[in-house]
Amino acid sequence: MESGTRRPYRMGARATSMEVTRTRVLEAAAALWTRRWYDDVTLQHVADEAGVSVQTIVNHFGGKDGLADAVADRVASRTALTRQAPTGDVAAIVAVLFADYERHGEANVLWAAQIDRVPAMARAAAHARVQHRAWLEQVFADRLPAPGPAREHALNLHYAATDVYLWKLWRRDLGLPREDAERAMRDLLTSIDPRKRNDA
Repeated sequence: MESGTRRPYRMGARATSMEVTRTRVLEAAAALWTRRWYDDVTLQHVADEAGVSVQTIVNHFGGKDGLADAVADRVASRTALTRQAPTGDVAAIVAVLFADYERHGEANVLWAAQIDRVPAMARAAAHARVQHRAWLEQVFADRLPAPGPAREHALNLHYAATDVYLWKLWRRDLGLPREDAERAMRDLLTSIDPRKRNDA
């Protein structure tokens, strides 16, 4: 009869193996979807990239939409970790945000362009908007007004000033060097500081 210590070990090893496989699939899918349209990537493409079978992907995620949702959750979790910045330090906030956009901005724009026809992308974009707003409330907590219309107005301004499309405009469309683009965002955030009481 097999000892009682061996079975838990095997179960633990199996769980670890499953998690490694899951992570490999998520990373493969994320890599493909940062370069290609959602419809152009099949489960077979992901399976080939990850070195697994299509059935393995189905077993883990249920299908393509489930995989896309899992990728979006993984990206959101990583974003929350990498966007740590001291409250009120505009230079540090912009530097952290640009570091994120320089790595993932192109993929963000690509995903956002598909929200009208791909439900999984729409869900990811909606979650990203909520996450970005919460981040703004955290890093600009020192300057935002108390809850109410003035706070909503200030948050809308800060959202526009830090949106990925503004990064795209400066860095990709206008071709600004990163240093100049960061300076532009810092100046914009400084100019909309609600504490300046500019009623003109």
